[in-house]
Amino acid sequence: MRDQKGFTLIEMLIVLTIIATLLILLIPNIAKKNSEIQTKGCDALKQMIENQMQTYVVDTGRYPDTVNTLVQESYIKSDQCSNQTKRIVFSDTSTHELEIVAKRNE
Repeated sequence: MRDQKGFTLIEMLIVLTIIATLLILLIPNIAKKNSEIQTKGCDALKQMIENQMQTYVVDTGRYPDTVNTLVQESYIKSDQCSNQTKRIVFSDTSTHELEIVAKRNE
């Protein structure tokens, strides 16, 4: 009989059980962090749009009618957050304040 070194079936099952348990514990935490990252990304986009809106005012002498005007005039690439579920719009066109809203299905 040859002297072979390797894992037994029981040892492999134990290793797989440990890996599965770690994954079960880690996946909810990763999903929570992803949500936080998306929120921070939307906040950063809102800040960038505010800055580009000021640039638009300096260039044209007036505020844009909509956030989409900034997209059309190439001041920003998009008014949508990176996960494509939220977008940035004017909350009040008279004050030109921005807000993050859920994107409507079109």
